[in-house]
Parts: sequence; structure tokens; C-alpha cells
Amino acid sequence: MTLAPHAEPGVCGTARITATRAGEGTVLSALAGDGPFHLRRLHSHGDQARVCVLGAMNAPLGGDRLRVEATVEPGAHLHITTASAAIALRGPTPEPATYDVHLTVGEHAGLHWLPQPLISAAGSNLRQTCTVDLAATARLVLREEQVLGRFGEPPGRLAVRLVVHRDGHLLLDQQTAYGPDVPGWDGPAVLAGHRAAGQILVVDPELERHPLQARLFGDGPATGQAALTPLAGPASLITALAPDSLRLRHLLDAAHPTD
Repeated sequence: MTLAPHAEPGVCGTARITATRAGEGTVLSALAGDGPFHLRRLHSHGDQARVCVLGAMNAPLGGDRLRVEATVEPGAHLHITTASAAIALRGPTPEPATYDVHLTVGEHAGLHWLPQPLISAAGSNLRQTCTVDLAATARLVLREEQVLGRFGEPPGRLAVRLVVHRDGHLLLDQQTAYGPDVPGWDGPAVLAGHRAAGQILVVDPELERHPLQARLFGDGPATGQAALTPLAGPASLITALAPDSLRLRHLLDAAHPTD
């Protein structure tokens, strides 16, 4: 008798979205999801197509392998959000879950990638990566938010990385890790006792002619602050720390409204 090979625990799922220019607007030429991903078309806004990613089950859990691929073809405009916060939970295996996002934006195209926050629950282990490839004339607004632990609990282990290329050149490569066994993650050099972290990356050719100036937002470190930093590219990066998710979103919206 031949035994079937042992299956690795965890769910594998991929969401694929492609936006294509059609006349004066944008159409969704590909919209498919499996595993925990259910994709819903939203009403268009001007020439911008809109998509909401819904979670069909609890994910990511330990051992899950999740992936989102979004392509915005030349001249198209796409807005992607999620229906609710994603919660990384302890799974049936100590192996980390992975959540990989790959975004490609063509010439004279635009993408708003605006998911709801990611919550790292106690006992979870998640590695999240976001890789972005932009054409020289592409525009991007990308928001990321992480909440470390639900109310009254410590966080799990969370490693996040954002890599952005523009016109074939590296624009940003940023990696951060939080939680158990990560040295200094809660110290003054990283979170300084806060439990919510986020950022907004804006890439826009107009910033070459009208660059933004460095600026601080917020009343003080104790209640959270956001900092706007110009990048070469042309781009700007807004980073924020706050005691909770509501304060974090308030700071990010004050620096750059996205919704």
C-alpha cells in the first residue's frame, strides 16, 4: 500500500485583479479569488475602477500561504480596499503564515492600495511582504497599518517588508519586525510603547515639480505622531505611531487623506 504524502497544514489562496483602460474609463479584465479571498466590484468613481477584498474565512493562520496580485495596465486607474481588518491568528502549526502582495502599475496609470489594518493577535506568526513595480509615469497611494495585539493582549510575531521599484530603479526597501524574540521592538527606537504603526507612500510625477516639505503631525509623542518625509523618486513617505488604531488613522488622514 502506498501512503499519500503528508499535506502541509494551512490554506493557500490567491487573488488576481487586472484593471484595463477602456474608452474613458477602467474595466476589470480579471477578477478572481480562491481560498479566503472573495472579490467584489464596487461602483466606479470617475474613470477609476474599485474593488473590495472580502475574507471568506479566518486568515491568515499559522501555515497559510496567501497572495494578492494586482496589475493596473497603461492608462487605467484602480482603487483596492478590504472590507474589514485582517487578523493574524495562531494556527495549527508553529510555521509562520505568509501574505505576499504584488502590485504592478503601468505608464500613466494609477493605483490606490488602501487595505484596512492588520492585527497581530497573541500567538500568531506572520510574514507579510508587499512588492511594487511602477512605470516612470505611474501614480501610487499605498497605505499600511499594523495593530500589535487585540485589547488587553500582547502581539504575535509580525515581520513586514515593503519593496518599491520605479522605472526599474529601487525607490524604497523597508523592513520591520515586531513581537516576541525581536530585540528592541517595543523600545524608544521603534514603537516607544505604542501599539499601532502605519505609513502612507505617495509616488507621483507631479512631486518632481512640486515636492512636499518635511513636516510633523500630532500633538506630541505620548498621543502619537506622524512624520512626512520627501523621498527621491519623486515620492513622499508618511510614517506614524499611535496608542491605538483610531488615533493612527486620524494621524495618517491628517497628513494625507486617502478615502
